[in-house]
Amino acid sequence: MVAGNKTNKRVDIFGERYRARASALSPLLQAVVRYIHENREIFMESTALDIAEATNSSDATVIRAVQALGFSGLREVKQTLKAWFGPALKSDEKIIATVSELASDVNSGIDFVLEGHKRACDALSSPHNREAISAAVALLSEANQVALFGINASGILAEYSRRLFSRIGFPAIVLNRSGVALAEQLIGLQRGNVLIMMAQNSAHREGVLTLKEAKRLGIAVILLTDAADSYFSKKADVVIKVPRGGEKGRMPLHGTVLVCLEMLILSVASATSGRTVKTMRRIQELSRGLKTAHKS
Repeated sequence: MVAGNKTNKRVDIFGERYRARASALSPLLQAVVRYIHENREIFMESTALDIAEATNSSDATVIRAVQALGFSGLREVKQTLKAWFGPALKSDEKIIATVSELASDVNSGIDFVLEGHKRACDALSSPHNREAISAAVALLSEANQVALFGINASGILAEYSRRLFSRIGFPAIVLNRSGVALAEQLIGLQRGNVLIMMAQNSAHREGVLTLKEAKRLGIAVILLTDAADSYFSKKADVVIKVPRGGEKGRMPLHGTVLVCLEMLILSVASATSGRTVKTMRRIQELSRGLKTAHKS
């Protein structure tokens, strides 16, 4: 390979072995390797027991399946797929890449954001998305509580949206942490809730766990994403496509997700106007009570 050649094509070793050998395996082993092939990002965060549960097999069967493709075990498969995925750009690297591409004047930054939001708004107003938003509003209008899942920047949007849902009379909780803290938040999920997820292509463990718990409780899932073929898209009840930019390593625009959230909240408020007005009036009464208490 020539030094500095950034166009070097990554070789899909796992895919090549899967296509060459899977047909000769037993049905059970085929099911395991097919699952890994079709759910690579989830596999990267999974144990043998996780894969066994997903394929109705055993951890020993999972190991035999990957060995049948010529790998020593799960560790080697993950190392192989990690090389195929390539290094993921961090958010600060995306910002640097975007700024470096823009001309050194104010208008280039203004145009980048405005053009990105214009494309997103055009997509949000498409017939498919209008139908999806209508279906989402129908689910939300009947919810006894709204749960909002988002990590990092999306977690901030979840907090903001929780306040707006509460203002229109819908109790809401956020699911925006990791580790034990997320487990503590998930305890707040209840049957009769509706879950709004903000997630992209990466099937991170927080999202997978949240989705698994929602399905256990029979909770409808509304997904806001730009990744139509992701693991989350396949599991969600309603998928709203929200372009965020970020192509070719550029910085994604989180404002487009906020636009979609505000569309949903205002539409729910309109569909349940009596509930909204009653809640807003009560908030005003409580606010006036604060002023009276201060004077006394």
